[in-house]
Amino acid sequence: MKKFFFLIFLFSQFLTPSVLAQQVDMSHIDAAMRKLSMATVLTNIYYVDSVGIDRQVEDAINGMLSKLDPHSQYSNAKDTRRMNESLEGSFEGIGVQFQMLEDTLFVIQPVAKGPSERVGILAGDRIISVNDTTIAGVKMSREEIMSRLRGPKDTKVRLGIVRQGVRGVSYFTVKRDKIPVTTLDAAYMVTPDIGLIRFSSFGQTTFSEVMSALDKLKAQGMTRLIIDLQQNGGGLLGAAAEITSQFLPKGDTIVFTRGRNVPAQSFVSNGGSGWAEGRLAVLIDEYTASAAEILSGAIQDHDRGIVIGRRSFGKGLVQRPIELPDGSMIRLTVARYYTPSGRCIQKPYTKGDKDSYSRDLINRYNNGELLHEDSIHFPDSLRYKTQKLGRTVYGGGGIMPDYFIPLDTTKYTRLYRELSAKGLVINASLRHLDKNRKPLLKQWPDFQQFKAQYEVPDDVIEHIFKEGDKQKITPKDDDERQQTIPQLRLTLKALAARDLWDMSEYFSIVYEHDPMVKKAVELLEK
Repeated sequence: MKKFFFLIFLFSQFLTPSVLAQQVDMSHIDAAMRKLSMATVLTNIYYVDSVGIDRQVEDAINGMLSKLDPHSQYSNAKDTRRMNESLEGSFEGIGVQFQMLEDTLFVIQPVAKGPSERVGILAGDRIISVNDTTIAGVKMSREEIMSRLRGPKDTKVRLGIVRQGVRGVSYFTVKRDKIPVTTLDAAYMVTPDIGLIRFSSFGQTTFSEVMSALDKLKAQGMTRLIIDLQQNGGGLLGAAAEITSQFLPKGDTIVFTRGRNVPAQSFVSNGGSGWAEGRLAVLIDEYTASAAEILSGAIQDHDRGIVIGRRSFGKGLVQRPIELPDGSMIRLTVARYYTPSGRCIQKPYTKGDKDSYSRDLINRYNNGELLHEDSIHFPDSLRYKTQKLGRTVYGGGGIMPDYFIPLDTTKYTRLYRELSAKGLVINASLRHLDKNRKPLLKQWPDFQQFKAQYEVPDDVIEHIFKEGDKQKITPKDDDERQQTIPQLRLTLKALAARDLWDMSEYFSIVYEHDPMVKKAVELLEK
C-alpha cells in the first residue's frame, strides 16, 4: 500500500505556498484524492482477480499524463536510471564498445583508460562468458548481457575471452568503474580551415566535450565551423544555453520560458570564450528537437550563422523532472520556450492524442515537405523578424532552415535497406576487421592515407550478396545490384574507419559527399 502514497507525496512536495495562493482549491484536491484512494483500495480488495496495487498506481499516473501534451510522461525506476545515464554522462561497468556477431559479444573498442583496457582486453576480442555463465551462442538478449557486465563501481567480474590467434579461452578479472557516456559523435577538419562538430544530445558533459573539441580544431587551423545537429533529440535546456552562449556576443538572449505556475526564465549569453566570431553553419533535419532547436533558433534569430537542412521536429515544451520515492519519475510539462525573436516553435498537438502527434513526420513525408521546400506553409500570424537583419522567420512548428536540402530518397536502394536491416552489412564489416585489423593498421597507420587509398575488397561485397541470397534478399535486377554497391562500399569503409580509429573518422568518410555538408562548405567559403 505504501506505493500508493507516491501521488500524495507528489502533491505535498510541489504544492508550495506561493502556488497554493494562486489558484489551487485544496478542498477540491482533498476530495479528489479520497476518491482516487477509495477506487484503488476497493478495486484491489474486491476485484474478481488479483490486482497489483503498484501496477494500479502506475496505470493511474500514466492515465493522467496521457490526457495532457505528448511530452509529459512517467518512467519506472529502471527506465529512469537508463534515461539519466545519458544525461548525467556516466554509468558503472567494464568499459567496452561492442557489437553482437552471431550471438557473440564482439569488442569493437575498449574505452580509453577504462577498466577493460587496463587489464589488457583488446579490440576484436570475443567475450564468451561472464562470471562462468556462458553468454555466447545461447541467444541471450542484449539487455541481459549488459546487466551482467554492468554493476556497482569497484565490484569485480570475470570474463572469458576468445582472441584471434590465441588458442583456448583466456580469463580476465575486471574491476568495474565509472564509464563516461559521451555525447560528442565527431570533431574533424572538413577543409584546411573549416571544422565540423557533431553531438547527439545535450547532457551534463556536453559543454566540456564541445569546448575541448573546438580547442583541438582551432589548434588545427579552424576559422569557420559547421555544427551538425542532425538527429539530435535535445536534452538539458541548461546545457543548450551554455553551449549556445559560446557563439553569441555578451548580452544576447538565447531563449526564454513561460509557464502558468513557474517563474519565467531568460537565458542570456555571457559572451563565451572566443567563439562569438567566425563564420558558422548549423545543420538540422526533421529529427532535430528540443535543446538542439534552442541552439539553432538562437543562431538564426541573431543572424549569427546560416541554418541548413530541413524543418526541425518542433518541440518547444519544457519538462520538469519530478523524482518519486521509489526512483521512478514524472517528466511534467511546465512551460513553453521561446526563441530570441519570440517564436514558440512547438508544433500543434491535441491533448490526449499522441498517435496523431507521432505520425507527424510520416505526414510531412507524404505531403512532400521533406522533398520540396514549397510544400511547407506557415501562417502569416506566426511571422517574426530576426534581431539584426530583420529577415522573416516563422514559429508554430520547428525551425525552418535558411537553406533547404531535400531528403535524398535515392541514396539507399530497397536492396541496401533490407541487407542492412538484417545486420548483414555490419556483420560483414566485423568479420573483415576481425581477420585483417593488424594488416590494415600496418598498411595504413595514418587515417588520411586510409581515407584516400583504401578500397573495400570485392569479396566482402560478394559475401554480403551471398548471405542475402540465403535469406531471400535479392536484387530485382542488375541495375538495383549495381546501384547498391557504391553505398555498400561507402558504409563498409566508414565502419572500418570507426573500428580502427573512432567516430570522427567514420563521419569524415560518410560525410565526404553529403549534400548538407557540401552546401555548408560552399556557403562558408563564399
